[in-house]
Amino acid sequence: MPQDPTQRLLHQAHFLKSAQTVEQCPPDEGFEVAFAGRSNAGKSSAINRLTGQRALARTSKTPGRTQLLNFFELDEQRRLVDLPGYGYAKVDKQTRMQWQRHLDDYLARRRCLTGLVLLMDIRHPLKDFDRLILDWSAQAGMPLHLLITKADKLKFGAAKSTLLQIRKTLKDHPAPLTAQLFSATAGTGCDEAWARLGDWLRVPPDEKPSA
Repeated sequence: MPQDPTQRLLHQAHFLKSAQTVEQCPPDEGFEVAFAGRSNAGKSSAINRLTGQRALARTSKTPGRTQLLNFFELDEQRRLVDLPGYGYAKVDKQTRMQWQRHLDDYLARRRCLTGLVLLMDIRHPLKDFDRLILDWSAQAGMPLHLLITKADKLKFGAAKSTLLQIRKTLKDHPAPLTAQLFSATAGTGCDEAWARLGDWLRVPPDEKPSA
């Protein structure tokens, strides 16, 4: 069992519910961190790695749930949210617009949201959807952490160079953001990500997981 209180808390994660609209979400209280990203950015793999569970995000999504907001409960006051993947080429335009409306509504109205993790494939960073999220973060003053995924797909020097370039590109962006390299496969960047989640979820140093 992990000794770090944030890791212990994340290891307790279990599927809570799916919601299509804000009205269907769990009560708007406590602390919530949402994970956003384009389809195939590695969102499910990152959630599974950070919670120490092999198929948490995947097994909670029966066919049809991919269009929904998926909530994972850590304890009575803390949750992770897996937002619908965006940009999947095989869905029609009307469906994509519907996803976008639900996502915008959630981001605008969810008061318990304390931070947003934006996942970007290191080989395809800063696409249109990513910039939409960055702009929303700036407008809302919402803390944003860029998880640059699949870092193991590049050599270390190339991955580090890509990170530095992303930070340089976003240096003057008004969003309150941070960025790091991450690999769900190799475990790269887990400690940094856990620290960020612990801050946003307000996990005290002596937090003990509930039974």
